[in-house]
Amino acid sequence: MRIRTGGPDSAPALLHLIDGAVAWLTAQGRSGQWGSVPWSQRPESVARAEEACREQLVRVAERAAGGGDALGMCVLSEDAPSYAPPVAERELYVRWLVTDRVHSGSGIGSALIADALREARRRGIDLLRVDCWAGGGGRLVEQYERLGFTRTATFTVDRPAGPWPGQVLEQRVPHDC
Repeated sequence: MRIRTGGPDSAPALLHLIDGAVAWLTAQGRSGQWGSVPWSQRPESVARAEEACREQLVRVAERAAGGGDALGMCVLSEDAPSYAPPVAERELYVRWLVTDRVHSGSGIGSALIADALREARRRGIDLLRVDCWAGGGGRLVEQYERLGFTRTATFTVDRPAGPWPGQVLEQRVPHDC
């Protein structure tokens, strides 16, 4: 696997990965995270993905030979979302981390987080933060903890479909990454 920088043309691949996650989560009875309708069929979600790929750093995991479908993507920003409590230092924020469910357990998410830590270090940033859905028994929160993150603040986003419970997590960037 290799990780490369994406850009505005990465939005369809990001939507494809999210659509796969939505289908998998819905089949597991956990549609609370991203809903049950594919994001590629929701104009506001398509616009959100296109904006992120235009304005934020997109890192794409793909087969070492290159080309083909994205195995996973990580979208990074030095700006945290408005619902995340501010911090008193520069940070790199994982806005999205999504992997192809076909390759679940292959270390793709772990590789993308390691890449994000290297990017933070390259920028002289000592803090990497992420937020995620805290529903579903906290299974996603636990996954981020396995990736080296520690829980910090909780939050709730009011959405038309009902409240969305979230968890902010962080990890210090090691000097040797």
